[in-house]
Amino acid sequence: MNNSSFFIVGQHAVIEALKNTNRRVLRVFLTEESKKNIHRKNPQKNLLRDIKVYFKTKKELDKYCTKENLLHQGYVAEIEHLEKLSLKKFIKEKDQITLACLDGVSDPRNIGSLIRSAASFNIDGIVIKERHFPSESKLMYKAASGAMEYVNIFEVSNINSTLKNLKDKNFWIYGFDGNGDKSFTNIEWEGNILLLFGSEGSGMHKHTSKYADFLVKIDINKKIESLNISNSAAIVFHHLNYLKKKS
Repeated sequence: MNNSSFFIVGQHAVIEALKNTNRRVLRVFLTEESKKNIHRKNPQKNLLRDIKVYFKTKKELDKYCTKENLLHQGYVAEIEHLEKLSLKKFIKEKDQITLACLDGVSDPRNIGSLIRSAASFNIDGIVIKERHFPSESKLMYKAASGAMEYVNIFEVSNINSTLKNLKDKNFWIYGFDGNGDKSFTNIEWEGNILLLFGSEGSGMHKHTSKYADFLVKIDINKKIESLNISNSAAIVFHHLNYLKKKS
């Protein structure tokens, strides 16, 4: 486990970290009002028990997020990383898995928003290149709005070799591309699935797209060039979750 600590800010990010029994929270910095709010929202459990709590004014808390220009809402926490997960072990223990893979996506806000959508629509996990994952980004945690505590993140050293291994393990790989062969809503989604999303602008790397079994698209107004990556993912996640609940 990587025991280095870092700071996160924002009501949902901090409260959900406190709820997560697998997350080590070293210290929290709160206003008097935010402490009361934690107790109001969680009357059955004292989330601050055994936690070092420091009371600050809003102005004092500003110093933790002025660089990123974020609103702390009266909540700041120093936390440690969760234990890294093994994708190999995960896929051995489950079936009918739906994963999302981010190829070249590195913007913390987009990744955080995408993680929030993945948690909302029951995606089993997100595969991302280790050096592209901003693991200590306050912006990512704030955009994820607490969902960082509920999504399996699989950091890998090489996306292409990971895709090859997943294909060998009977995963169907669907690459999302504006020039895809058919709309993703016309696909019969079955078996183990990996949804491959490229970065905004450049899309999937050419070599990476070769690992896709199918290239599919999201039909949008022809006047609009493309969707934000996190919006695209949310649409797809919602659709697959809806189909799963129907079946």
